[in-house]
Amino acid sequence: MKCLKCGQRACFEIRRHRAAFCQEHLIEHLRTQVERAIKKFKMFLPKDRILVAVSGGKDSLALWDILLDLGYDAEGLYIHLGIGSYSDKSCEMAEKFAALRGATLYTISLKEIFGEGMEYIARKSYKSFCSTCGLIKRYVMNLTAKLGNFDAVATGHNLDDESAALLGNVMHWQVGYLARQAPNMPERGGLARKVKPLCRLTEREMAAYCVVKGIEYILDECPMSEGASSLKYKEALNLLEASSPGTKDQFYLGFLERGQKFFKKVEEEIELKNCLKCGQPTTAEICSFCRQMERIGFDPLALKNAIQEKMSGIE
Repeated sequence: MKCLKCGQRACFEIRRHRAAFCQEHLIEHLRTQVERAIKKFKMFLPKDRILVAVSGGKDSLALWDILLDLGYDAEGLYIHLGIGSYSDKSCEMAEKFAALRGATLYTISLKEIFGEGMEYIARKSYKSFCSTCGLIKRYVMNLTAKLGNFDAVATGHNLDDESAALLGNVMHWQVGYLARQAPNMPERGGLARKVKPLCRLTEREMAAYCVVKGIEYILDECPMSEGASSLKYKEALNLLEASSPGTKDQFYLGFLERGQKFFKKVEEEIELKNCLKCGQPTTAEICSFCRQMERIGFDPLALKNAIQEKMSGIE
């Protein structure tokens, strides 16, 4: 197996592209795919400040590394969820990467703010663990981006993540989610712009990138995600991809090019207002985050105050 670019011995094969690459040209290829995604979906401009949501895993750290190599002003945000040793280890990976790259990392700890972590909060919630966790992470990302004057929030969602989410949304005909599923969600009604520059790349490719670049990342999956529907959808798509390389590309990118337009009207009809408690955008009088925190007995403004204090020195 030879490298498509230089003819030397290849270290990695990408079947859907009918190509293989040596280490140097693998990095070049993956970096180019990110550049193309940024330009194609008009995610952000070279002068923009980017807040990268990092988890300590391969995808978010690889994304941060690529954006830094491309010359973007990219700073990291780690949300310490307080999930035992898993959160401690993933935080360590994020901090280690930031130190090696000389990059800025902001850490928001739920335990430091509320005295309890995600496990306690989820047990007291009426929603599933993943739903509650997602709600809090989205709230923190949006608030941090706004208070820190960032132009966009970049997450490490890859092609596997996006195609699995799409399959789940189609299976249950979640029209609202289908309307919003895009690699670039523009700023609207107080919501920060959210972008997914890895939408053209797979988990396997990001793992290979980290190995080649020597980036350490946490190997374990979140211990609370066991049995999640998204994992089953990924398994189904992996079976299809193995027998027909390019299935995920065709499914997800095809939806973006030809299918999503049928759901756009749903998103446009949603009216956002400011939460009466915290001022963040919501469709109700009181946002879901504030309702959840008050139900548990926590002060929802404690999180906003903590982030505001951390971001106070940013212009």
